[in-house]
Parts: sequence; structure tokens; C-alpha cells
Amino acid sequence: MSTDENDTLSGVGPRLRTLRSDRSTTLAALSAATGISVSTLSRLESGQRRPTLELLLPLARTYGVTIDELVGGPATGDPRVHMQPIKRGGAVIIPLTEKAGGISAYKYILPAQRTPSVPDPRTHEGYEWLYVLSGKLRLVLGEQELILHPGEAAEFNTRLPHWLGTADLKAVEFITLFGPQGERAHLRARPSPTRRPAG
Repeated sequence: MSTDENDTLSGVGPRLRTLRSDRSTTLAALSAATGISVSTLSRLESGQRRPTLELLLPLARTYGVTIDELVGGPATGDPRVHMQPIKRGGAVIIPLTEKAGGISAYKYILPAQRTPSVPDPRTHEGYEWLYVLSGKLRLVLGEQELILHPGEAAEFNTRLPHWLGTADLKAVEFITLFGPQGERAHLRARPSPTRRPAG
């Protein structure tokens, strides 16, 4: 058995123990649900018993996870992006891209507020494009102040002092594309509707 395989199997026990702990399940209850003896389950969790497919299948079914999740396999072929939300200054920022460099995508959620925020424009390298999903977004850009509604977009060089906030104290959600090297988002123009002949 290769070192990689040994490392993968050695991680199964701790994952099984964590799953059982997270679900507040006893070994006896898990044994009743899977048909695996309490002693075997205990040895699996402690790493004294080598996990086999016959043991992992009922455990995965009971816990509602995949075999790959139990053995810590790579998420190959899975198009979903598993990113952790970031909380910053009351806002929730959800990264939508994983790879470093190039254009990055984020979803921002600015919560409802009791009092208006005081703009504090900042500058940094890059270029930003944003699209409002819901609510009204207040954009301070240099000497300008704009209110963006759902369906509206804006793009700007982030070297220009800018600030984003809620326009009417209600929550607002928007998506941004940011290029640290100043990449611009290229949007395909919507074709103009074909005119029908009068008559």
C-alpha cells in the first residue's frame, strides 16, 4: 500500500468520530442504524480497524455523506464552489471563485441599517465591475454619488476613491468582478431587436 493510501485511510477514523460527535449519536445508536457492531465502530474510529467498502457504505448512507467525504477524496468533477463567507464591517462577502490571480468574483450582502453610514472612500490597484441583485446600492465614486437599482451595473478603476453602502437603510445584494491587475470585464452586447415591417 502506498504512503498516500495509508494517509488517506488513517484520516477516516477521525472523520467518523467527528461526524458522530456533530450528530450527537452514540456508538450503540450508530450500530443499530448500520448493522455494524459497536466494537467494530469503535476500532474504526480509533484507527485500529482498516476501513473497507462494506463498512463505509452503510456509514455513508447513515450519515448522509459520500464515500469520498468519508475518506477525504478529492472533489473531482464537482462544479460546486465550496467557499467560506467572510464577514467584514457588518457586510458578508462570499467568494465565488477559487483560483488565485486574474479576475475574482464575489457576492456582497450589506445588511439593513438603523442609521446611514458615513462614506469612507478608499483606493487600491485594480478594476471593478458590479451588478446589483436586490436593494439599492449607494456608490460614491470620486466626486460622484450614484444610486444603483436591481439590474443596474457599474464599472470603475479602483484607483479612484470609492465607497459602497446601502442607499435606503435596507439590505442590498450585489455581485462584483474584481481584477487586481486592472483587468476589465468584457460584456457581450445584447443584439438589438429585429424590427417588424409596418403594415
